[in-house]
Amino acid sequence: MDGFTQGKLAALLSLFTSSGTLVCCALPALLVTLGAGAALSSLVAVVPQLVWLSEHKENVFAAAALMLAVAGYLQWRTRTLPCPADPALAAACTRTRKISLGTYFASLAIFLAGGFFAFILPLLSN
Repeated sequence: MDGFTQGKLAALLSLFTSSGTLVCCALPALLVTLGAGAALSSLVAVVPQLVWLSEHKENVFAAAALMLAVAGYLQWRTRTLPCPADPALAAACTRTRKISLGTYFASLAIFLAGGFFAFILPLLSN
């Protein structure tokens, strides 16, 4: 697997793992804040794994942070790899790099939002 493909894969994996932080911590806090506690209890009844994610949020965040670090490193490393000489392939290469970088930054934003709801907001509400 070349470095460019590794960068795309790492960006997608970081999006997946950081979405776990959003689901475990930010979504329940948002639903309770909006007064949708009944919706949250229905969601937990349908998807009981949410409770496990919330109970193990430190591990979820550690895995997400590790994936974000790997994805960031691969994004940094692949930023200067050459694109093909063919103009159509070069345009596709450039577009894919931009999408991959956007995916990485979206993952980072999701991770930070989940971290805020999981760790910072409880400290502020005490």
